[in-house]
Amino acid sequence: MVRNTGEDPDDGGALAEPAEGGPSASALPDSLTFSVELPARPHETPEDEVELALDQVVATPGSVLPVVAEPGTGTVSIEVVSDIVHVADEETVPTDEVPIVPLPGDEELYSRRGRGRVATSPEPAAMLTADRLIEPRHTKHAPEGAWPSFVYASTLHLVNLGDSAKVRERKALDARIAKRLEGGTRFVPVLTRKGGVGKTTITTLLGMALADVREDRIIAVDANPDRGTLSERVAKQTRSTVRDIVTHAAAIKDFNEFSSHVSRDETRLDVLASDTDPLLSEAFDENDYNVVADLVTRYYSICLTDCGTGIVHSVMRATLQRADSIVVVSGGSVDEARLASETLTWLEANNYGHLVRNAVVAINTATQGTNLVKLDEIDAHFSSRVRAVVRMPYDPELAAGSVVRWNLLKPFTRASARELAAIVMDGLPTSRNA
Repeated sequence: MVRNTGEDPDDGGALAEPAEGGPSASALPDSLTFSVELPARPHETPEDEVELALDQVVATPGSVLPVVAEPGTGTVSIEVVSDIVHVADEETVPTDEVPIVPLPGDEELYSRRGRGRVATSPEPAAMLTADRLIEPRHTKHAPEGAWPSFVYASTLHLVNLGDSAKVRERKALDARIAKRLEGGTRFVPVLTRKGGVGKTTITTLLGMALADVREDRIIAVDANPDRGTLSERVAKQTRSTVRDIVTHAAAIKDFNEFSSHVSRDETRLDVLASDTDPLLSEAFDENDYNVVADLVTRYYSICLTDCGTGIVHSVMRATLQRADSIVVVSGGSVDEARLASETLTWLEANNYGHLVRNAVVAINTATQGTNLVKLDEIDAHFSSRVRAVVRMPYDPELAAGSVVRWNLLKPFTRASARELAAIVMDGLPTSRNA
C-alpha cells in the first residue's frame, strides 16, 4: 500500500503541513517493505540440444530394434516395439509341462560310467580314450648286467635287482648324448693350427658317437681347403663333394636330393666330402661354405665341420661365425700342444673368447712323442683355459688312416669318443632361435 504524503512536486521536495486531525511526522515508520510476485520465466532449450535430444522411453531388453542414424541431419532414431510388456516381479509359467533336462558337465560327459554300462545319452567320440579301452600292463624290464640278470632269471622274474652300476653309467651317458635340441642346427667346428694331429679322426669319432645314439640327423662336412680326407674315413657311396652342393644348391628341394651327395656310415653319420682337386679346393671360400651351411640347416640337427689348418682362411671366418661350440685337437708332443694353445690365443684375440671358454680340447695320444711328455701337465694347462679336456687313446683301427668301423674299435676308444660326445652336447644350448 502506497501512502500519499502530500508532497508537491514543484516544491523542491518540502513536506506540506499535515492536515488537521492527521498523524504527525513522528508517527511514520523508519522503513517500508514491499512484496512483489513476478511471473516465472520459462526455460527455452537451445536449438542444438533439441536436435540431439532423445525422448525418454523405457525399453526392455529385446524390444529395441537396431539404431538408425540419419546421415547429415545429426539425429538418431530408435524404434521401440510398444506391445512388449516386461513383468519384473511375476513368474512366467510355461504353458506346456515339458521337463527340462540339464546338460551334463565335462566330468560327467567324459567319465567312464563304469565297465559295460550303457550311457543314458549318446556318447561323444571323446569317450573312446586309451585309458578306457586298453587294460594297463605292468611290465617288468629285465635288468642288464651279469649278476642282476642271473638273479632275475633264477627267481622266475620275481626278483629284479635293477641294472648294474656299469649299465646305469652307460645309460646316463646315452641320455647326455641324446640331449634334445630345439631351434635350429648346432654347428661344432673341429680345428687346430697344426696338421697331422688327428683332427679328421677326431671329427669322425665324434660324429659316429653322436649318430650311434641320437635319433636325429648328424652330418660332418669337410671344409678343409687343402684337400681334406674326411670322406675316406667312411665307405664312399657317392663322388659328390661340397662343390656339387654349391653348384646344384638351387635344385635341391628335399632331403632325398641332398642325401644323394653324401656318404652314410653304419652309425647313420652323413659325410660331405671336400674337393679332390687342389685348385678347386682353394676356390672353396666363405660364400661357398655359407651356401652349404644354409642347406644343412634344413635337414640336420648337428653339423660337425672338419676345418683346415689355415685359421685365417675365409672359410674359417664363416665357420666360427656359425659355431655354437668348438673342439680343438692337440697332439701329445710339445710343439703340438703349443700350437693348440696358440689356436686358443688367436681365437681370444679375434673376439671369439666365448668359444674358447666353452671349448673342448681333445688330446690325441696316438701321435709321436706322446710317451716322452707329461700328459698330466698338458691336461692341466688346457683345463685352465677351456671347459673340458678329453684324451683319445691309440687304436689299431684308426692307425691305418682308412675307413673307420665303429663296431671294430676297442671298447675304451668307443668310451672315450662317447665321453667326448657327451661333453660337447653339454655345452650346446638346448633351445634358441633358428
